[in-house]
Amino acid sequence: MSEPVNYNKTKLACYLGFVTQAITANFVPLLFLTFYRTYDISYAKLAFISFTFFVTQLIVDFLCAKFVDKIGYRKCIVIAQIASGAGLIALAFVPDLCPDPYVGILCCVVIYAIGSGLIEVLCSPIMEACPFENKDRMMSLLHSFYCWGSVGTILLSTMFFMIFGTDRWRILICLWAMIPLYNTYNFATCPIRPIVEDGEGMTIMQLCKTGIFWLFILLMIGAGASEIAMSQWASAFAESSLGVTKTMGDLFGPCGFAVFMGISRVLYGRFGGKVDLYRFMIVSGILCLFSYLLAAFAAWPVMGLIGCMTCGFSVGIMWPGSISIASSKLSKGGTALFAFLALAGDLGGAAGPSLVGSLSQMFGEDLRNGILGCVCFPILLVTCTIILKTKKPKEGNMGGAL
Repeated sequence: MSEPVNYNKTKLACYLGFVTQAITANFVPLLFLTFYRTYDISYAKLAFISFTFFVTQLIVDFLCAKFVDKIGYRKCIVIAQIASGAGLIALAFVPDLCPDPYVGILCCVVIYAIGSGLIEVLCSPIMEACPFENKDRMMSLLHSFYCWGSVGTILLSTMFFMIFGTDRWRILICLWAMIPLYNTYNFATCPIRPIVEDGEGMTIMQLCKTGIFWLFILLMIGAGASEIAMSQWASAFAESSLGVTKTMGDLFGPCGFAVFMGISRVLYGRFGGKVDLYRFMIVSGILCLFSYLLAAFAAWPVMGLIGCMTCGFSVGIMWPGSISIASSKLSKGGTALFAFLALAGDLGGAAGPSLVGSLSQMFGEDLRNGILGCVCFPILLVTCTIILKTKKPKEGNMGGAL
C-alpha cells in the first residue's frame, strides 16, 4: 500500500510564492520618492512603474491561459521563482548602468513582474488542487501571506533604511531576492496535482460565452484597483500629502494597510464558515469607499493614516473571495479561469495606481485628488457583488452561466 502524499511542502511553497509576490509588488513603491529625488523621475513616470508591473503581469496572465497546461505547472512555477529573483537582483545594478536610469528600472520591473504574474496565476490553482478541506478558507489564508509578506517587506525595509540609510537600498533588494531563489527548490520538489483532469477544463471560448464569467472579470477589476491603488501610493501619499516622516508614513501607511488586510483574510480563514461571503464583500466594498474618502479629505494626518489602514481591512476579502466564488460557480474553469481572473485583477491593479498618478499630476502634484478619484473602483465591486448575489443561474448552462 502506497504512502499518502504529504502536501505540506506544497502549502509552504505556495505561501512563500505569495511572499515573493509581495516583495516584488511593495519594495519599489517604498523608493518612489527616493527615485523622484535621485533620478528626477516625475509622479506620472513613477505611476508608470506600477503600470508596467501590472500590465506585464496582465500579459503573462493571458499567455498562461493558453500555454501553462502545455508546458506544465511545475516548470512554469519554477521559472516564476527564478525570474522574480533575477529581476530583483538586476534592479540593484541595471539602472545605474543605463544612460537613462528610468529605462533600466522599467526593464528590471518587467523581469520580476513576469515571475510575479506566473505566481499569481499558478499558486491559487496549485493550492486549490491539494486535497485540503474548506477550500474557500484555505484560499483566504493563502492570500493572507501576501499581506504578511508585504508587512515584512515594509517593516524590515524601514528598519534597514533607519539603520543603514535609504541609499543602501541596492544591498537590501539583493537580500530580498534570496527568498524566491530559495523557493525554487521547494517548487521543484513538492507534489503538485492538476486543477482539472486533462480535457475536462473549459476552453477560453466556453468561458467567454458564459455570462457569469464577465461579472467575475468586472469584480476582479474592482478588487484589484481598490487594493493596489492605495497600497502602491500609501507611502508617498503619507509623506507628501499628510506631512509625516518617511518612517512613520511607511509604518502606518503601506504597512498598516497590509497588516489590516492580513487580519481581514485570517479572520475569514478562521470564521468564514459562519459568514455569508457575498454580504461580507458588499460591506467591505462600502467600507473601502469610505476609507478612500477619509484619506482624501483628512483634516489631520492621523485621519489619513486611519483611512489607509481601514482600506487595507476592507479590501482583504475582495481578491480571494472573488476567486473562491468563481472557482465554485465555474468548477470546470481550470487554468483558463484562474488566468483570466488574475488578468482582470492585474488590469485593475494597473488602472488604479495609474489613475492616482495621472489625476495627481493633473491637479498640481496633489496625491489627495488622485486618491479621491479611485472611489469608482469599490463602487464597481459592490455593484457586481450585488448582481452576483441576486442573479440566479439558468438551468442547464455550463458552469452557472447567466
